[in-house]
Parts: sequence; C-alpha cells; structure tokens
Amino acid sequence: MAKTKPGKKDVDSYTIKGTNKIVRPGDCVLMRPVDTNTPPYVARVEKLEADHRSNVKVRVRWYYRPEESLGGKRPFHGVKELFLSDHYDWQSAHTIEGKCIVHSFKNYTKLENVGTEDYFCRFEYKAATGGFTPDRVAVYCKCEMPYNPDDLMVQCEECKDWFHPACMGMTIEDAKKLEQFMCSECISDGDAKGPLNSFPVAPSAEVKPESKRRKR
Repeated sequence: MAKTKPGKKDVDSYTIKGTNKIVRPGDCVLMRPVDTNTPPYVARVEKLEADHRSNVKVRVRWYYRPEESLGGKRPFHGVKELFLSDHYDWQSAHTIEGKCIVHSFKNYTKLENVGTEDYFCRFEYKAATGGFTPDRVAVYCKCEMPYNPDDLMVQCEECKDWFHPACMGMTIEDAKKLEQFMCSECISDGDAKGPLNSFPVAPSAEVKPESKRRKR
C-alpha cells in the first residue's frame, strides 16, 4: 500500500535568504526576474505555504509597471508607479529578493524623500483586457493631463488648480522662486473655474492582449 505524502501547511512568515528581513502575508516584495537585465518584479504576498521538507512557496498578486501594461507607459505615469493586477501566481519563496513599500497615491505625494524601495499605486489593472479601475482620473493645467508626481507643478491661489511651469511660460527655476502664483485665466477675468474634467486611463486604440508569464 502506497504511503500518503505529507500535506502542505500555511506558515505565518518567511525570512528572506541571506537577510534578517521577515515577510508576512500583506507585505510587498521584490521578486527576482528571469532576465537579470530587467528590474525586479513587485508583488503583494497573499499566502505562505510550506511542504513536508520545509520548502516554502508564496502566493503573490503581481503589480505591473506601466511599460508592462497593454498600451505601455503614458506621459502621466510616474517613474515609481505600479498597477495592482488581477494576476496571481505561486512562486518559490527563494525568489524573493527584498521588501518594498507600495504607497497610496495620496501618501506617496506627501513623502519628503522617495527611497529606492518606495512605490505608489493609484489603479487596479486587469491583465487580460488592459482595463483600469478607476477608468478615468481628474486632469489639471492648461494641457489637461492627469497628475504625474515626478513633475513640478504650481498651484493657483485663486482657482486652486495646478499647472506645469512650462505650460505657463515659466522655467522650473522661476517656479521654485514664486511665493504665490495666479494663472492667466484668473488674472484676466477673475472668474472661478468649473469642476475638473476627467481623462480616460486606458488608451483609446485597441490593443490585443499578450500572454505574460513570470513563473520560475
């Protein structure tokens, strides 16, 4: 009679190999990519599981970088921006390289210093269709583009809208010297602005989904 193989069991934590950093469900981690010339993948740990030999596997929910999404990186996407996807995988825990922090968009914009392990997320992303939630975002400035936290913007004292210095005919150096700023529209007529417009997040052109595999 064949022996039944011992089952797997959930574990509460995992110590990253060669470090004293402890990973638990809910933490965000950096995962070793197959191609060593690419940056590490970012994922959120959903579950940790060990077999009878103490080999640990981790169930992760992947974050996608803008350039990995259907339609690619767009002008308003930040350098440290990620999309929380609906793509899950089981990975060997030894592929975890380190921990990171994925901030909310609001909290990220309040950081005084952005570290190498700081990222932000403002969209959820459907990997198969290229859809985003939310599917529209507020726009700012005369160029009517969503806010990119990498770009310096100045706020109008009157209408409270935000503007890129270049769109207002200023250099970044000029903008940094300002004590207060009023946009040309408020200067010219003093009228209060209406509500902000919105911008579609997904590209308008149809893009065929491509398969994406991260398994090791």
